[in-house]
Amino acid sequence: MECRKLGSSDLEISTIGFGAWAIGGPWMFGWGEQDDEKSIRTIHKTLDLGVNWIDTAAVYGLGHSEKVVARAIKGRRDEVIVASKCGLVWDDKGVVDRILNAKSVRQELENSLRRLEVDCIDLYQVHWPTEERYHLEVWEEMSRFVEEGKIRYAGVSNFDVNQMKPLQEILPITSLQPPYSMLVRDIEAEIFPFVKENNIGIVAYGPMFHGLLTGKYNQQTLANLAEDDWRRNNPQFKEPQLSINLQLVDGIKSIAKYLGTTSAMLSIAWDLAHEEVTSAIVGLREESQPEQIVGAADIKLSNDVMQEIARLILKRDEAIAAVNEG
Repeated sequence: MECRKLGSSDLEISTIGFGAWAIGGPWMFGWGEQDDEKSIRTIHKTLDLGVNWIDTAAVYGLGHSEKVVARAIKGRRDEVIVASKCGLVWDDKGVVDRILNAKSVRQELENSLRRLEVDCIDLYQVHWPTEERYHLEVWEEMSRFVEEGKIRYAGVSNFDVNQMKPLQEILPITSLQPPYSMLVRDIEAEIFPFVKENNIGIVAYGPMFHGLLTGKYNQQTLANLAEDDWRRNNPQFKEPQLSINLQLVDGIKSIAKYLGTTSAMLSIAWDLAHEEVTSAIVGLREESQPEQIVGAADIKLSNDVMQEIARLILKRDEAIAAVNEG
């Protein structure tokens, strides 16, 4: 699998990363019950196929995802680039809050190192921004983590340009992890030029928009999601947006069929076709999924295909705008 240099770091990461959000199991933004043994086998299969990095976070499953990742990489640590995140902290009742200060993120790091059973995390990211007055304090602490050898590189997730600019003077940002898919393209206008100018890598999450762009969901299959699956509350999975999104998915299916691939792989390849994107994070939970996904790294989309996808996206956006105006 192709690997690309991540920003200004010396990390060479595969263009597809294993996303460990779903395998965390139940919590307020969970995907329902998960089978840990199946998750571990899925990670092993993904690594065997050439994916060399895993993205997790302390909050996924309230620490459980990191523990599953630790079991999966035991004996294979040298093969795997491990990324995790801080800034979302939970209480004894499982209520999650955004907490960013030097003391809190240091405790979070120590907890993540313990759960992951590693001495150093390769890429440690601030999960979500909060009040900007706390960002500099936390980023100075991240710089100290690098000096202490507890993390190799520091990144941010879900930050905008104005939130990133002040951090650059303390410690260069290695990577940004934003949502990016055919349904969510906010980063193209301002963030793409900024990361290009500042040599910041993008590791995009949600390239298949949490499964919606794979073509396997419709009104009936979505009704069968687990009661505690967070997608039940996402507007894009509910009417009237759902029917409009499914029309786009039908168009993507047709293009994928013409290319001899799948909607899932086409959605990932579309992300990777943008030079600003270093890697796309894909959540995998079944042993059969890695082989159905990793081929996306080898798909090169022509200008004609990109233009046809752009036409379908514009049609979808216009329909969504009409609904919102109405």
